[in-house]
Amino acid sequence: MSAIRTTGLRRTFGEAVAVDSLDLDIAEGEIFGLVGPDGAGKTTTMRMLTGIMQASAGTAQVAGLDVARHAERLKDHIGYMSQRFGLYPDLTVLENLDFYADIYGVPSRGRAEKTERLLGFSNLTPFKQRLAGNLSGGMKQKLGLACALIHTPRVLFLDEPTNGVDPVSRRDFWRILYQLVREGVTIFVSTAYLDEAERCNRLALLHRGRLLGVGTPDEIKAMMPGALLEVRTAAPRRTAALLRAELTEASVGLFGDRVHLVARDAPRAEARARELIAAAGFAIVSIRLIEPSLEDVFVSVVAAQPSPP
Repeated sequence: MSAIRTTGLRRTFGEAVAVDSLDLDIAEGEIFGLVGPDGAGKTTTMRMLTGIMQASAGTAQVAGLDVARHAERLKDHIGYMSQRFGLYPDLTVLENLDFYADIYGVPSRGRAEKTERLLGFSNLTPFKQRLAGNLSGGMKQKLGLACALIHTPRVLFLDEPTNGVDPVSRRDFWRILYQLVREGVTIFVSTAYLDEAERCNRLALLHRGRLLGVGTPDEIKAMMPGALLEVRTAAPRRTAALLRAELTEASVGLFGDRVHLVARDAPRAEARARELIAAAGFAIVSIRLIEPSLEDVFVSVVAAQPSPP
């Protein structure tokens, strides 16, 4: 059974199209990632799926309910953690959890046990009397997650939940998400961290409101139109600028001190790159074929899209 299904989902703001004919089918117990840069339409999609925003066209079903017709009933079955989740800084961790339990109408019977379980689940038990405003960024995110889970939702929506969080806290956060999936929760998460997206069971690439592809991380990587060369020179920035200007048939990106070059004909592209770099007088450290990351795939797929009118 599908936990989330959309057909032709669309949202416009005047003449601007934020989400354009989105078709998704997400299974129960899946971690599904919506991946794209700022402005891709991720938050708008999530707001439509949670009933906060009406779609301009198309349909969406979540937890077996039609979102447009049953938005109020839907709230009992979903959890939603927005980018700016509404924690109350002047309340303690425990008081925040109790406040959200009241909002969701969680019965008093069994509430204390559920609260203690969530505190332990998120490693917040030692901090339950601490004011939320005094928590670290990672701890605030875990508290936000615990508040979104207080009513035991079937589907959990997380809008860029680890944005601005340190790497260790991001890892801990994902460990908690895996535990939730083992308990049967379906997770729909948006992220701009493409290394993080590889943790999902399946992904959707979104760009300017349009769906570019859906599949497992490996299936998404197979969308890359060509092979990936890693170019290392003594002048990476100037090398990237040179290759962008001269190898117009290839996609060129700068990743730290390395230049990534995506080309359909890798041997020809490598030979041409060596000629150009040598002529420019840059010392070549190495040029080699490498396995693409999701970031490489996304950059190359987006580069292949026609420019907007």
